[in-house]
Amino acid sequence: MSLKYIGLQEINGPLVAIEGVEGASYDEVVSIETDGGETRTGRVVTLEGDRAVIQVFEGTNGLSLKNTRIRFTGHPMELPLSGELMGRIFNGAGRPIDGLGEIFPEKRQDINGLPINPVSRVYPRNYIHTGISSIDALATLIRGQKLPIFSGSGMPHNELAVQIVRQARIAGDEGKQFGIVFAAMGVKNDVADYFRRQFEESGTLSRVVMFLNLSNDPIIERILTPRCALTAAEYLAFEKNMHVLVVMTDITSYCEALRELSSSKNEIPGRKGYPGYLYSDLASLYERAGMIEGREGSVTQIPILTMPNDDITHPIPDLTGYITEGQIVLDRALHAAGVYPPVSTLPSLSRLMKDGIGEGFTRADHPALSNQLFASYAKVQDARALASVIGEDELSDVDKLYMQFGKRFEQEFLQQDPHENRTMEQTLELGWNLLSILPATELDRVDSETLQKYYHPASAAQA
Repeated sequence: MSLKYIGLQEINGPLVAIEGVEGASYDEVVSIETDGGETRTGRVVTLEGDRAVIQVFEGTNGLSLKNTRIRFTGHPMELPLSGELMGRIFNGAGRPIDGLGEIFPEKRQDINGLPINPVSRVYPRNYIHTGISSIDALATLIRGQKLPIFSGSGMPHNELAVQIVRQARIAGDEGKQFGIVFAAMGVKNDVADYFRRQFEESGTLSRVVMFLNLSNDPIIERILTPRCALTAAEYLAFEKNMHVLVVMTDITSYCEALRELSSSKNEIPGRKGYPGYLYSDLASLYERAGMIEGREGSVTQIPILTMPNDDITHPIPDLTGYITEGQIVLDRALHAAGVYPPVSTLPSLSRLMKDGIGEGFTRADHPALSNQLFASYAKVQDARALASVIGEDELSDVDKLYMQFGKRFEQEFLQQDPHENRTMEQTLELGWNLLSILPATELDRVDSETLQKYYHPASAAQA
């Protein structure tokens, strides 16, 4: 039997409160009928005795305290799922917005997901090829990993996201299906159109599931967007045996929506006004990446977040760094110098790459090359600091070579056209060409056998 409750006790922003409720559950979906016969959707966010607080997805404008009718559905919010998801575009709440009609679901699944038993998790192996040298060589994306991109306002993270979606593919197992779930939160209309147009023009849309939440959409929908995207990804990965890459931008917009909702609920704020449970809330998203024993598919995540004031110690990047397995950091100075993508090499890392590269995955020399590029570029910073004090002409011959290496590393290795898709072989060979600028005695992270095979100073001099 379904009961309808008439009247509200309170309306506060996107929230409404109702008393005298029996048998309601946290996260339960409710149907809200207005005076004019319009039906809206909400979900229970707080239960205190017989009092329920409900967040209304479409907003509370036009709701009446006396005549609003509420019906509890008895189930949490669920996303309709089927193989038809590929190539479709949805809003942040999972409703189709591409004009192709509704999904005919094979099943419906709770958007909050189910926890993965840690014992059944499989350690991530092998890599996802992005065609971007600074990522593939130095912060390799491993299948089943969560690797965020830390960006800033005005930086080209949207362009980088599009390039990754356009070029990403799984390595090795070419016969296996690969798909991408793309979730945009709080983006402007022109940015949403940019994403859609880029995927359509490149022919990538057929393997992408898009969830678009616009800046003028309700903030409540923004909180649902990543959960809908991850539910679709889990279905495709663990029931359709696909390898799925989830790209989510911008996590900062999601966290700000969470802060606004928390404030509406009069919760005690934590750091910078964000709710005290921000860590566990972000973990409930990020930890949905991975591989499961007995299942062929995998879910890999690239969350993108813009750091307020480029502050990497801000709560959002700070907590994200604790939960995820590394980060790719974009550098404003490189961006100002015209380098694309402006990946800052030294603070970027992928903690799982050591087990997904090398012989059997990429190439046997990859780990040594990566370590040496990191070490050499770190010495470039020392040489530049010294040159700023005593002048470049006063540097030693070796330091001058490091200055040359650093300039060419940024202009040839990091710098890449947005439509350039480099193979792993091209990336590794380019790395060796640059290292060959330096004397062999400076390459202390490479064993003599590998050095003899790949070190070729003559070609570096010719270039």
